[in-house]
Amino acid sequence: MIADIALPLADETATKRLGEDLALAMKPGDCLALSGDLGAGKSTLARALLRALADDDDLEVPSPTFTLVQSYQLRIPAAHFDLYRLSDASELDELGFDEALGDGIALVEWPERADMPKSAISLRFAHEGDGRRVVISGPEPALARIARSLSIRDFLRRHGLGDAKRRHLSGDASARAYETIHADGRAPMILMDAARHRPGPILEDGKYYQQLAHIAEDCIPFVSIDSDLRAKGFSAPEIYESDLDAGVLLIEDLGRDGILDEDGQPITDRYVEGARMLAALHARKATPSIEIPGGIVHTVPAFDRRAMKIETRLLLDWYLPWKRGEQASASERAEYGAIWDGLIDLLSTSETNLLLRDVHSPNIIWREKETGVKRIGLIDFQDAMIGPTAYDVASLTQDARVTIAPELTAQMLDAYITERQATGVFDKDTFLRDWHLMSAQRNCKLVGIWVRLMQRDGKPGYMKHMPRTFAYLETALSHTALAPLKDWCLRSGLLRTFKSAANAIESESRH
Repeated sequence: MIADIALPLADETATKRLGEDLALAMKPGDCLALSGDLGAGKSTLARALLRALADDDDLEVPSPTFTLVQSYQLRIPAAHFDLYRLSDASELDELGFDEALGDGIALVEWPERADMPKSAISLRFAHEGDGRRVVISGPEPALARIARSLSIRDFLRRHGLGDAKRRHLSGDASARAYETIHADGRAPMILMDAARHRPGPILEDGKYYQQLAHIAEDCIPFVSIDSDLRAKGFSAPEIYESDLDAGVLLIEDLGRDGILDEDGQPITDRYVEGARMLAALHARKATPSIEIPGGIVHTVPAFDRRAMKIETRLLLDWYLPWKRGEQASASERAEYGAIWDGLIDLLSTSETNLLLRDVHSPNIIWREKETGVKRIGLIDFQDAMIGPTAYDVASLTQDARVTIAPELTAQMLDAYITERQATGVFDKDTFLRDWHLMSAQRNCKLVGIWVRLMQRDGKPGYMKHMPRTFAYLETALSHTALAPLKDWCLRSGLLRTFKSAANAIESESRH
């Protein structure tokens, strides 16, 4: 149980800083009820919060005293209400209060003049000496988010950055979030907020999904793989400060340029350089155990049979029930599992090395001023494993977030193979078989993840990637080694989905 949060606010700067910290904890549907006497700091906090959401310190934020409400289309849509002149509580509906909470947040000054939702987050301001004091109360999940944001401010304060400006940078399909940290006299930095995973439901052998699939549950794998990559001459961010127990890292900002153009389309040369970087990485011997400061040793997990199969099961567990309205039958599940056992058996003599796991456009920074492999900046590798090298190549050449034309895929594969053959013995045919196999494994996982993100995590935006994922999967099934899986998909009714996906991709490329 999280208790109310009481904070002293020494001056206006402290109130503004709290507004910034709250902006990073908000999510659509939140209502902040700001109460207190005139001059207690309600409007100051509201303005700071709105400007932080806008990432614009000069955003005009007029008082809604006379208009009663001001609306803002920001990173999270926001509506600022001042109910001091509200003549009747029923008028709140006419001001669009419910609509504001539908896809955004509401900041309400003088909330006592109307009925607030039971889920409202209350901020009660009071004068205290020469400053102010605020008490924050509300539902436990909301208080937990706010407490997390305030603990990050404490982390910055412990490292001499208590006055730094924090701005939302991004979130991803996991629970991780990223901020940009601006401090006087220093280049911008990135803060990674990666609290320890909460255990999920037990699936098999007393383990939950993260354990079975070897998903990082804390920051130690990231710090370890980062250290290994940097030692081998690859571009990974320097880690300035860390709190491994809390899951907070302050790291180097590698830049904002990616491998997509302004229209979100692949930049050919940058993707090809990415393939060459992977060739260089896979030509280096993997480090199975990595020691980091504090005497901590991280053993890089193997991309083993259980991990591969638990991921491919996402198609059965999430995609099929959503698509067909019913669970896969016991016979379908048994045959699907047996097919994957046979495919995984083929990998017994395949090349294995360090896999970064998600080498695609959101996780690659283009570093124009660097040379060679250092031009490819890597930022998301905490789930790295040791397994078939073809996996990372499939991840890049079949970017889950953007359509890669067959011609570009061929260019990348050719660049990778050429680089590998130049550095030693390399079995091209086995690699290409493994590329198709790992592509199928990855895309069977992704079609389930997109549905899981929508249904379980409330993130429907990822469903836009579904047609592309199926088109990539159909490409994977074109190899003769994948014939058993292709036949299963045909008999399960999924092959028609593949054809529809291919048509959708073709239409997208034309327009």
